[in-house]
Amino acid sequence: MSHKSALIAEDIGAYLKEHENKDLLRFITCGSVDDGKSTLIGRLLFDSKMIYEDQLAAVTQASKSSGTQGERPDLALLVDGLQSEREQGITIDVAYRFFSTEKRKFIIADTPGHEQYTRNMATGASTASLAIILVDARHGVMTQTRRHSFIADLLGIEHLVIAVNKMDLVEYSMERFNEIVAEYGTFATNLQAPDIHFVPISALEGDNVVGSSANMSWFSGEPLLELLESVPVAADHDLSHLRLPIQYVNRPNLDFRGYAGTLASGVLTPGQKVKVLPSGTTSQVERIVTWDGDLDAAYPEQAITVTLTDDIDISRGDWITSANAEVTISNTFEADIVWMHETQLQPGKLYDLKIAAREISGSIENIEYQIDVNTLERRPVETLELNAIARCQVELTGSLPLDEYRTSPRTGSFIVIDRLTNLTVGAGMIRHVSERESPYEYRSNDSKAEVVWHRSAVTQEMREQTNGHSGKCIWFTGLSGSGKSTLANALEVELHNNGYKTMLLDGDNVRQGLCKDLGMTETDREENIRRVSEVARLFTEAGIIVLTAFVSPYRRDREMARELFGPEEFIEIFVDTPLELCEERDPKGLYQKARRGEIRDFTGVSAPYEAPRDPELIVRTDKHTQRDIVRNILNLFPDKL
Repeated sequence: MSHKSALIAEDIGAYLKEHENKDLLRFITCGSVDDGKSTLIGRLLFDSKMIYEDQLAAVTQASKSSGTQGERPDLALLVDGLQSEREQGITIDVAYRFFSTEKRKFIIADTPGHEQYTRNMATGASTASLAIILVDARHGVMTQTRRHSFIADLLGIEHLVIAVNKMDLVEYSMERFNEIVAEYGTFATNLQAPDIHFVPISALEGDNVVGSSANMSWFSGEPLLELLESVPVAADHDLSHLRLPIQYVNRPNLDFRGYAGTLASGVLTPGQKVKVLPSGTTSQVERIVTWDGDLDAAYPEQAITVTLTDDIDISRGDWITSANAEVTISNTFEADIVWMHETQLQPGKLYDLKIAAREISGSIENIEYQIDVNTLERRPVETLELNAIARCQVELTGSLPLDEYRTSPRTGSFIVIDRLTNLTVGAGMIRHVSERESPYEYRSNDSKAEVVWHRSAVTQEMREQTNGHSGKCIWFTGLSGSGKSTLANALEVELHNNGYKTMLLDGDNVRQGLCKDLGMTETDREENIRRVSEVARLFTEAGIIVLTAFVSPYRRDREMARELFGPEEFIEIFVDTPLELCEERDPKGLYQKARRGEIRDFTGVSAPYEAPRDPELIVRTDKHTQRDIVRNILNLFPDKL
């Protein structure tokens, strides 16, 4: 809720405008169990007069059965909303509360103290700019104090407030407070946080929470709320490195093409020269569009739609950066990973990773060391358990623009998703990006022996020079019976007759050998395309023009294939033949069997086909001759094959 203001009654429009323009501070409270995190938030809201009467009445009633403060309202119950939390007197899930003062708006995340809920604490800290770490004045710096301090620092929180709570139980002793400050200061030498404050408080009694405490007149610093109002969070935004990950291509009509996303960092203005990654194409900003009208400038965390002066190919997951930005494009990086699932991490297993707005497959190839967050010691492990934190080597199946987390948290972080269950199993922060792209590596889980791709002394450029042409992948996609294989054969004949080195990978042929162990389920089809994509990449690196003819019905599989190749190496051709004509042709009788129910999950009948959004070429075998189509395909090549 919001603070009381005379403007609410006098001019609600002016009040809302004033409220809209306030800074927003997101912060978390954390620390050991029973350090008083929930009580502190309750006291903060209560003393600031930010609790409705019905809320206070409900808490007063609940305090009689679940509270711990006798006749007084147990303010911790304002935050501990789960029944199990009230019964046990602990915080389990992350609880969020919103309030505001005359100076600033706040979103509080009350995070759990128990070790088994470390993943919940990391979730709450991931969006925070400040962390209040509570320390019980009786016990001093505990294991969980160090644990939560380390995680907050790991997640890049730059402002730490060490609130030494329960000072009333040590008779408001200045000596005890100074001992804890010295003890924590010794530990803090291992942290990177540049801004650390210490405040002695009593959340139960309200000392130094909203106003200064008469019981601790020896403390000359600001009370907690004043400190929260004055911490400079605006400077935390990176205004130098422009990063706009594209979340959606906005095309409401033929006259408008915009690229929508939330500005991660930097400042964007109309007329600014920009570059699109990973393609490297440059253009100029034409407009910055929002629901409320065009902007003269966009700043971090604003949701915007950008139009460019040039009509260029930009897809979901691409980045818009400044024209002179130097961003490493790679498929290999080191990251700190927090494992967030009961199922152990399996090194070498293929997971889905979501980095900025891009989803891509990859694996954790090697765990360099696990960090003991209690002692900050490093120890070798072969897997990660729930709540474990480790430095890992990650490899992707394709190359992406990558940032280090300390430079750009929004584009330097990622989540790990289990491909089978679609559950988020881990979260990571990129620490170092390999300068040179490393081919995809894997670890054999049976032998535990690493198998590493060795670079050949004969490069792709040398092979292409010998062949007299560059390597390419020409990917035909379309329904069964659309004419993909026929066109691919005709194109290969034309290329071969002109002295080009080619290889044709046909769907039926591949399934008789390389993929004969796969069925026709969605998972097997995905694996089929993955294998073919890897083989096609090898042929391309050999300087060969490889042609593939596969239904490949899912966009994500074709996009995964595209990511394995360079910008000019992959050509997607959509053979857009109407379903009725494909069924009329039905050269293998498959449609008839599918209609009779003899074939399950048949594309076009009982399974979907996702047409390409932006293929290099769309061809119609029902409108053009084979010769004309082959000629149009040859015209796509910049080196005039």
